[in-house]
Amino acid sequence: MNNYFMQLGCIFLFLILNSNPAYANMQKCKTAPLVVTAKTVGTVSYYADNCHQNWESQNIQLDFSYDQNIPEWAFKKAANYYLKKNISNFANDSVLNQITELYKPVKKGDLYSLAYSQMNQQLKLSLNQKLLGSITDPQANQYFKIWFGSSPFNAKLKQQLLNQ
Repeated sequence: MNNYFMQLGCIFLFLILNSNPAYANMQKCKTAPLVVTAKTVGTVSYYADNCHQNWESQNIQLDFSYDQNIPEWAFKKAANYYLKKNISNFANDSVLNQITELYKPVKKGDLYSLAYSQMNQQLKLSLNQKLLGSITDPQANQYFKIWFGSSPFNAKLKQQLLNQ
C-alpha cells in the first residue's frame, strides 16, 4: 500500500512540475502520419488554443511520435533546409538554429514535443518529456514554418494537421 501512495505522489509531483498554464487549455486538433520518402516513420499531433484559429497567433504544440530510429543529423539537415525555404533572409546564425542544434537521435517509441507560448514568445523542445532547451524571441513561432510554411516538409501533412 505504501508503494501505491509513493507512486501516486510521484505522478502528482510530475504533473505539478511539468504543468505550464500557457499550454493547459490547448486542445488536440489533429493527428496525421509522419511520412518520409514514402515511408511512415511515426505520427504528428497538432495542439492549439483554438483549432480554427491561425497557428501564428496562438499557443501551439506539435508532438512527434516515432516508429523508426532517426539520426540527429537528419533532423538538423531537414530543419535547416526548410527554414531556409520558408523564412526570407534566414541565416545560419539565426536564433531559431539554437532549437535545431538541440536535436538528438530518436529510436522507436520516442516523442519529440515542440511547444510555443505566445505570451512569452518562447519555443521549447522536449524529448520524451525532458526539456532539451528553449528560445525566447519575437519570431520563435516561425520555426513551425518547417511544417506550416509555404514550402513545408510535407504538403499533405500540413493539410491534414491544419485541416485545409
